Amino acid sequence: MKNVTLKISGGEFGMPEDADGNVEIITEGKLYKRNGKTYLRYDELPISGMEGCVTTLIMDKDRVKMRRSGDDRGTGEIVFEKGKRYFSEYETPMGLFPLEVLTNHVNNKLNEEGFGDVDIDYHISLDGLIDGRNMIKINVSE
Repeated sequence: MKNVTLKISGGEFGMPEDADGNVEIITEGKLYKRNGKTYLRYDELPISGMEGCVTTLIMDKDRVKMRRSGDDRGTGEIVFEKGKRYFSEYETPMGLFPLEVLTNHVNNKLNEEGFGDVDIDYHISLDGLIDGRNMIKINVSE
């Protein structure tokens, strides 16, 4: 397991990086590999609204699984895989909501050591509260 720096940005697809609703965080995390997959684990920061939660990203070439665990401010799992539709329930401070994610693409450019970039483009619907096309960019460095 090695210490890494994560730069994670996300928001509505096509919006300027400085637009309201777009978020960028830089945090420390842990990187390890198991069974051909890369794992990134980090503690959520107050800016995310999920302080107290731990997020684990489980990545292989064409798929990213995002798993959050911790207190009652946001737990659950989302799977991003190109062309696949994922249904689940997502727990938030406001309660449990049906979640639907349709992934347009996952571009995993991590090198053998686990450093590099991952870009995810997806449509999300959270019971009418959130409905749109979003993106996540993850940069992993030493």
